[in-house]
Amino acid sequence: MNLPQHQYIERGTNRIVTERLYADAMLNVLYAQAYEYAPVLYRMLISARMSSILSFFNFKLSLPLTPSRIYHFIKNAGIDLSECLDPAASLNTPQKIFERKIRYWETRPMPEDPYAIVSPADAKMLALSCNGASPLFIKNKFFEFPELLGYHKRQWHAAFDAGDAAIFRLTPDNYHYNHTPVSGRVVDYYEIPGSYNPVNPGTTITLATPYSKNKRVVTVIDTDVPGGTQAGLVAMIEIVALMIGEIVQCYSTTRYDNPMAIQCGMMLLKGQPKSLYRPGSSTDIILFQKDRISFSDDIIRNMYHTTATSRFSAGFGRPLVETAVLVRSEIGMARKR
Repeated sequence: MNLPQHQYIERGTNRIVTERLYADAMLNVLYAQAYEYAPVLYRMLISARMSSILSFFNFKLSLPLTPSRIYHFIKNAGIDLSECLDPAASLNTPQKIFERKIRYWETRPMPEDPYAIVSPADAKMLALSCNGASPLFIKNKFFEFPELLGYHKRQWHAAFDAGDAAIFRLTPDNYHYNHTPVSGRVVDYYEIPGSYNPVNPGTTITLATPYSKNKRVVTVIDTDVPGGTQAGLVAMIEIVALMIGEIVQCYSTTRYDNPMAIQCGMMLLKGQPKSLYRPGSSTDIILFQKDRISFSDDIIRNMYHTTATSRFSAGFGRPLVETAVLVRSEIGMARKR
């Protein structure tokens, strides 16, 4: 299967970047072909056992790396060691590099406006709508709405019906901590079992709504509380992917100190570390209630870029180009009730 190159827009510079997709040919041939022609094989490939085996071979058996291999690994991934919290010499394995901490309080500044909504990760972002009347609406392409939230959580189906969504696609080279996009109180927190579909752009447009079928963690936050962002209810959904063994909840109010598990009733502060993906690529989806967010103009404008070549544009028959955003950077503003 010959898929086009995949490009995104680098925020700030507006530069068109051609993405180097990890294991692109293998994922698109093996998984897409198995999905269509060998369903039994495909179910085996997306199982938790297969994902853990691949993760083991990629991140455990290669320990430790020699200094020269570390240098080439970091250089090829484009990782900026100057922003890392730990000394570069301590990042001597692929797993330690993927789970690195950064001085986000210095290198990822956050807008001061209390109503700003920020990116939960260093990622490629798309803004979508669950409202059929919206130009951002893409019906059942990335996820099936009730399935994504869990069929047993009907109260949240109603709460987020016809609302908006933001998809953040992390790649293996990204910083893999998730941060809270809003301030508010946790009103629900639960895990949904599922598969380990790859989230490569090519496989995403081939597979049927992969994001709502993967294992995921859902945190529903009420931001209409004192000290909250005033954006209504916000659902933060952390989704595993191929070679992601787990999502570690580790919320910290100060830097990375004294990490805590997420619990109902907890007050979360915007921009703080919330969880860690171990390791590989993965996806965050943020759901907003109807008419409670205005996405940043540049992110919407970039989606309709006519020059960049996006596999999402080719697969869904309309311009759909991602923007590379940094964690804690503004992606929209709350529309207060």
